[in-house]
Amino acid sequence: MSAHPEKWPAGTPCWVDIMVPDLGRSQTFYRAVLGWEYTESVAEFGGYCNAMADGRVVAGLSPMMEGMGGAPTVWTTYLATDDIDATAAAVTANGGQVTAAPMQIPEMGSMAVFVDPTGASFGVWQSGSHTGFDAVDEPGTIAWNDVMSTDDGAARRFYQAVFGFTYEDLDMGGMRYAMFSVDGGERPAGGIGEGAGAGGSAWNVAFMVADVDDAVGTIAEAGGTVTDQPSDFEFGRILSAAGPDGERFQLVSPQQKGDQSTAEQAGQQTAAR
Repeated sequence: MSAHPEKWPAGTPCWVDIMVPDLGRSQTFYRAVLGWEYTESVAEFGGYCNAMADGRVVAGLSPMMEGMGGAPTVWTTYLATDDIDATAAAVTANGGQVTAAPMQIPEMGSMAVFVDPTGASFGVWQSGSHTGFDAVDEPGTIAWNDVMSTDDGAARRFYQAVFGFTYEDLDMGGMRYAMFSVDGGERPAGGIGEGAGAGGSAWNVAFMVADVDDAVGTIAEAGGTVTDQPSDFEFGRILSAAGPDGERFQLVSPQQKGDQSTAEQAGQQTAAR
């Protein structure tokens, strides 16, 4: 899968963005690592801009909001919804919390931010003119999103109740991990598993690059850190890294062979790490 101009099925990870202390520094970093270019920052939206890969929108970046100095810098994953108010009600009814209540972004759509019962923060997006990712699963775009949880059983029940996730368990050598699918989706939409990091339960992002080994030096030169060196999996290579403000992400090389999409392959390997 590559270009995707239409809106995403409800429950699908459809967007990622990040708030950063120094927008220019982060733009320079991700331009070097992922080849991104950027739209002009929009003052009325707090300086928000879109990242572009080959002319298609793939992510968002913005300066930290006033009063948020010292807050951790993280990539936020947004799940698509057809009815943001109904989703907000379902979140609270199933043990989640509202961090940012539904708000309309004129003409573009509506957003909200929640925390699931295990502590993982995520956003939702009801599309207007902005439908989310214009492309995925190719260099410079998202390859996989998953949530690693302190209680994956509770997380599974929550996302199934709110978004209708169905699960396909994977053999991960004793660690529980499953790919989730949504109604109307063309492939597994993401992953969910046990094994939260030091910061607790969290949604994670993996971007695709042409060659993760080539990215190692680029990440360091651009001001980031490689936290797990490149390693092989059946269909390519993967590494884990942190950006200039400590934000975690992974890079995967594209599919070389086989029947699985690169996204599915990335999910299996990111779960293993």
